[in-house]
Amino acid sequence: MGLFSLTQELAIDLGTANTLIIHNGKVVVDEPSIVALDVHTGKLVAIGTQARQMHEKTNPNIKTIRPLKDGVIADFNATELMLRGMIKKVKTSGNLFAPSIRMVICIPSGSTNVEIRAVRDSAEHAGGREVYMIYEPMAAALGAGLDVEAPEGNMVIDIGGGTTEIACISLGGIVCSESINVAGDVFTNDIQSYVRQQPNSISSGCAPAAQHPYRRTHGRGDQVFDRCGAHRAGRRARGLRGDGS
Repeated sequence: MGLFSLTQELAIDLGTANTLIIHNGKVVVDEPSIVALDVHTGKLVAIGTQARQMHEKTNPNIKTIRPLKDGVIADFNATELMLRGMIKKVKTSGNLFAPSIRMVICIPSGSTNVEIRAVRDSAEHAGGREVYMIYEPMAAALGAGLDVEAPEGNMVIDIGGGTTEIACISLGGIVCSESINVAGDVFTNDIQSYVRQQPNSISSGCAPAAQHPYRRTHGRGDQVFDRCGAHRAGRRARGLRGDGS
């Protein structure tokens, strides 16, 4: 059966912070939206998790780029390279020939025609034969199991890395929507700014984890620690209480 499966269907959430690819109802790729490129040749060095580990630690010959900003493409070439590399991670074993790719890609509800065209072009250059767009609030509503065809209003709030999407959905369409540039990246920066003022420090890699904070009160008020520093907080709190447990 796989020998004659000539079409591969992928759903792609092209996010500012992370990119997800769904195939056959399963998330097969979940990687940070970041690439590492050779400065001199422009060739791809790493994508996703491997590229994020290089971020802010590269030598002068390598640069890391986040291709999307505020939910839209900021670097067309880097986006194409990232998409192409992530699509290659989708397992296609059992196919005799390379299948044609049909893609559905989420886009912010406030996207302009130019931004939509940029996403379409990047997807086509990355190997997509058929490319379809769906607004992120509608995709979120469908994923949550809402009856979007019902004659009633459903409000959806989708907080991403670069944008927060707010929309009211009824009768299979978006009645009204708003896209704002306050989302996960802003939260991360605020957390970093706060913790820099505290005795403990935090890195950009640990800041997203701190969005689900560990709080510990030990005589100086609430301190917020990320997962990387939670065990240190526990030891300090036990020491201040005077117990060795």
